[in-house]
Amino acid sequence: MTPVTFGTAIRMLKENGGPEREVRSLHIELLTTLQTPQWPQKPGTGAQTLDRAAPRERKQTAGAESGPRPGPESTPARAPTPGVRPPTMRKIRANAIAILTVAWILGTFYYLWQDNRAHAASSGGRGAKRAGGRPEQLREDRTIPLIVTGTPSRGFDEKAYLAAKQLKPGEDPYRQHAFNQLESDKLSPDRPIRDTRHYSCPSMSYSSDLPATSVIITFHNEARSTLLRTVKSVLNRTPASLIQEIILVDDFSSDPEDCLLLTRIPKVKCLRNDRREGLIRSRVRGADVAAAAVLTFLDSHCEVNTEWLQPMLQRVKEDHTRVVSPIIDVISLDNFAYLAASADLRGGFDWSLHFKWEQIPLEQKIARTDPTKPIRTPVIAGGIFVIDKSWFNHLGKYDAQMDIWGGENFELSFRVWMCGGSLEIVPCSRVGHVFRKRHPYNFPEGNALTYIRNTKRTAEVWMDEYKQYYYEARPSAIGKAFGSVATRIEQRKKMNCKSFRWYLDNVYPELTVPVKEVLPGIIKQGTNCLESQGQDTAGNFQLGMGICRGSAKNPPAAQAWLFTDHLIQQQGKCLAATSTSVSPGSLVVLQACNPREGRQRWRRKASFIQHSVSGLCLEAKPAQLVTSKCQADVPAQQWQLLPHT
Repeated sequence: MTPVTFGTAIRMLKENGGPEREVRSLHIELLTTLQTPQWPQKPGTGAQTLDRAAPRERKQTAGAESGPRPGPESTPARAPTPGVRPPTMRKIRANAIAILTVAWILGTFYYLWQDNRAHAASSGGRGAKRAGGRPEQLREDRTIPLIVTGTPSRGFDEKAYLAAKQLKPGEDPYRQHAFNQLESDKLSPDRPIRDTRHYSCPSMSYSSDLPATSVIITFHNEARSTLLRTVKSVLNRTPASLIQEIILVDDFSSDPEDCLLLTRIPKVKCLRNDRREGLIRSRVRGADVAAAAVLTFLDSHCEVNTEWLQPMLQRVKEDHTRVVSPIIDVISLDNFAYLAASADLRGGFDWSLHFKWEQIPLEQKIARTDPTKPIRTPVIAGGIFVIDKSWFNHLGKYDAQMDIWGGENFELSFRVWMCGGSLEIVPCSRVGHVFRKRHPYNFPEGNALTYIRNTKRTAEVWMDEYKQYYYEARPSAIGKAFGSVATRIEQRKKMNCKSFRWYLDNVYPELTVPVKEVLPGIIKQGTNCLESQGQDTAGNFQLGMGICRGSAKNPPAAQAWLFTDHLIQQQGKCLAATSTSVSPGSLVVLQACNPREGRQRWRRKASFIQHSVSGLCLEAKPAQLVTSKCQADVPAQQWQLLPHT
């Protein structure tokens, strides 16, 4: 062992936070012991050290080897014999060495104790309590520390990275990011979080050959503390073999170093847009350069939980057409507490294409005997999901004509379901997310107009005749520009995707079609009225024209009709085109009403009665009613709808 001098021990204690008073006291006491020899005293006087106020006496005896005086007590003191090492001096030196050794050991332990306390403080405190007041129980195998290795040139200075963007005193902590940045900055990037999974999940096993994934995180002016915590949570809580790379796509943030400095962490790469592109096009850019066969999309203010990735990769490995999402826990925007979300929720929406979390239908909940089984979901929230890269490309990636943010989750969800895939929420995967109440960044055309543009593109491409309900629920979208969707419609045809009616019947039957007020009346053409005329061999009721009888206020039953915005019905039966693919000449009859049946959907357009799906018009022939190409100069296509008023 390399000898440690007393000066070195004292310096180590001082540098590592040793108690100043103890250091000074030890220093003085040891110097006194080393510099002041202990001389025997006369009996009865006791053993005393020489007076520290007598420097001359110490000077005279310094360096002299002396020992106890022999002879009787009255004999005056003699000078010690030169060359003889007195035993008392050996004892003094032995004591000095022992004191030095003890000081060195104490200094080492004190240094280790201070270092351990600093690590405990930076990790958020292992003795911290949960929101409910109970101490949080941490499992040693639930949090793996991130060890950054590599050459010194790639060293990442975490403290400097975070300190560069600290809030100034008095600055509003919500202003820049729409969450409490002050609370986020207080937390360690490696903070432990509670395992919120069902107790059955830890016993689940997964394939040993799961594919690696490229994690794609897009951001624009994200808080450094949340961005770093997102990255490190992925690295801390994921087997290294499953993370091929983490691709950060910086969507033209104000400070390029927010992204660039993080590339000093192994596996982290940075792409920077040279202009504001938005989340949708940024994700496409990240996916295009991804090297892995599986893509994982994350938001930039997340924290992944224990074994978050394995169950999702397992589902995609078993079927590459699955698009899977975790249960998304809540990270409080105010104090950053990690809160467990319900495991009985799925994604839903209304006709305005507003996303909402909703309970699993009761019959599905009753049928679920295994809480670890995936949950079918009509739509995903869109921020966090895993998808096979080849399937993502086959489906057409994202609609790159959508701007910034919003609506892309509906477009992707409809496309996955209607074109042969499926959407799932995997209960044994948990990821925390900061849900904000407002957007902290600007939209080029404003938040509302951007959302309308994006959702309108979705409705026009994927919702078929049901898009009318979108416009009714969001009338501000009528007349708004949304760009060309010709290529997206063409791609849908090439993939032979199913209809939106199929989606409603098989994926989301809980979305009810709106029913407006029904008005009674007659449908007149000249002096004749539309009427039902008996049943054919197929069970359909025939339609024809007959002389109007009674009045619009009191018509006979065969000529009385109920008008809604899309159905023309009589006694529970509705006008319907008989041909599956409605074309010119298709016979129109009465069939049992089905609000989701596209062949029964009609709209009033000027004096026409137009079929909603085909755009053809109702035309009266001598013995029947058919659909024909709309022509304003054909009297048989001109109708009067006279309601009972």
